[in-house]
Amino acid sequence: MYFKKIALAIVLLGLVGVGIFSYYIYSVMLVPNTNFNSKEAYIFVSSDATFAEVRADLEPLLKNIETFETLAKQKKYVNNIKAGRFVITKGMTNNDIINSIRSRNIPIKIAFNNQHSLADLASRISGQIEADSVALITAFTEKEFLETHNFTEENALGMYLPNSYEFFWNTSAKTFRKRMLKEYNRFWNVTRLEKAKSIGLKPHEVLALAAIVHEESKQASEQPRIAGVYINRLNNNWPLQADPTLKYAAYQLPKYKNTIIRRVLNVHKSINSPFNTYKYKGLPPGMIAMPDLTAIKAVLNYEKHSYFYFAADAQNPGFHLFAKTLRGHNQNAKKYQLYLDRRGVRE
Repeated sequence: MYFKKIALAIVLLGLVGVGIFSYYIYSVMLVPNTNFNSKEAYIFVSSDATFAEVRADLEPLLKNIETFETLAKQKKYVNNIKAGRFVITKGMTNNDIINSIRSRNIPIKIAFNNQHSLADLASRISGQIEADSVALITAFTEKEFLETHNFTEENALGMYLPNSYEFFWNTSAKTFRKRMLKEYNRFWNVTRLEKAKSIGLKPHEVLALAAIVHEESKQASEQPRIAGVYINRLNNNWPLQADPTLKYAAYQLPKYKNTIIRRVLNVHKSINSPFNTYKYKGLPPGMIAMPDLTAIKAVLNYEKHSYFYFAADAQNPGFHLFAKTLRGHNQNAKKYQLYLDRRGVRE
């Protein structure tokens, strides 16, 4: 009888222990532990993050950070941090959260366009992925990389085609660069290379001209016609005389830093720069800005015509009037100059 009581006590203690353990497992692993009202929240874990940093980021999002930490230690997450962007859905348990931040790195969409330099691009991208602007500009201008892939610092911006792309947030600068090179090579397929060759231009020259076309007009409908004007000038050994290149040349000088040139003047035409297409024939050595894909396609599919001139249309802002002769152009240009005078635009 005495031994039966001992055995019963042991069984009861065992059941209590099992119950306590089961409750502990339940409370640590299976109880919802989120503490936010939105449908989901995101956490960004850097490549060199420690568990303490992850814990600090998670604490405002959880009801009980201690139970999370307990399970994280048991599942060995504390010594196996994964970098990336992770989602935590309202109502997740600690087990769900750990599984998410350990293995479900969510890609993000990044986009860029209209960047005027590699430095501008680096600044833009650094706000969207983990790599900072210093690492990005270093990767963009690495001499060995540029030489290997037939780029120079003047035309390297052309490798980064404006669009939206999917990346993991923890992408490094060199990984970003590698992906952009792949996209560049994919864009310049056999068909586009043959089109460029047929008009006597290399890909980086197409991009340089497309940048000018894009700065002249954001209207996709007239970009092929503007491209045709410049192709006509190139084919006839004329200087391009593109005002956007003068602005670009001016902005490289301390005198014009943090200014906006709204009217191109003769003083700008005297600037000694390879980007001054009034002073030097042919295309500039690189892009003056990042063109949209519409402008690139406009150059490759330029409109064949007899126009050699165009001027902004004062009656239709954003569009242009085209002329075959200098006389006709002067008439169009005079109308626009009078329009600027009436608006008080002097420089």
